[in-house]
Amino acid sequence: MIAPRGQRIGFVLGSGSARGWAHIGALRALADAGIVPDVICGCSIGALVGAACANGDLDKLETWVRSLTRRDVIGLMDLSFNGGGLLKGDKLMAFFAKHFTDRDFEQLSTPFACLATDLATGREVWFREGSVAAAVRAAIAMPGLFTPVVRDGRLLVDGALVNPVPVSLCRAMGADIVIAVDLDSNIVGSALRKAAGSDRSGSRWGSRLLTTLGLARGSNNIPPMSTVLSASLQIMQTRIGRARLAGEPADVLLSPRLAHLAPMDYHRAEEAIAEGRAVVERMMPAITHALAV
Repeated sequence: MIAPRGQRIGFVLGSGSARGWAHIGALRALADAGIVPDVICGCSIGALVGAACANGDLDKLETWVRSLTRRDVIGLMDLSFNGGGLLKGDKLMAFFAKHFTDRDFEQLSTPFACLATDLATGREVWFREGSVAAAVRAAIAMPGLFTPVVRDGRLLVDGALVNPVPVSLCRAMGADIVIAVDLDSNIVGSALRKAAGSDRSGSRWGSRLLTTLGLARGSNNIPPMSTVLSASLQIMQTRIGRARLAGEPADVLLSPRLAHLAPMDYHRAEEAIAEGRAVVERMMPAITHALAV
């Protein structure tokens, strides 16, 4: 299946932390259907997966993420003590650079771009030249988790703050038909649902820790502070994404249903990849129609 003559196909891979492994499944399913991108753009975890795909390293990335255990994920965490974020991100990027050859953007087999946010101005910063690994590091700098990146005198954080599903960037790269993956479409309320499940089970270590710290659900049925913050961030993420997509719509929007995955559940790649494949299969009539127009 190919686009009409002269039409360039663009893939947009959105933000979503551990849910981002669904991008691998979606890319696989699209490739199986004969749909190959002329342009790939990514935000946050979508930047990491998109870079690997554009460099021809998707097989290696999938093998790695499928092998990840909870212990492996913890092992990639390097605590930061400079106040900019909980993690420096050096271990993750060193692993990425070692196993997935770093290149300049112009050396990639498929044109690729990603973005970050300028913390001082709130503007989008698009990356289309220079080191891909350095750009991805800036693109995944989730505020509070990874320390920001200083580049060209700017303090950069995760692009999801301003454009979690960067269709506009993909259009600017010359894409005529855009297939986008939005990982945040159904996450609102998931933090509250998980907290309620933890309370009922009474077995999760997180619930016991919150109780010890005095942050557990009180007698007035108000959830702990961490849950309130998570639920609030989920609302903001979803609202920002919907607002941007309303003004800059994709031709086909794929929305994997993975709200049950926590942001750091990177060891649960099997189910994320499977859902990525499944959403492409569910949306194949819309994809076929978009490519036939």
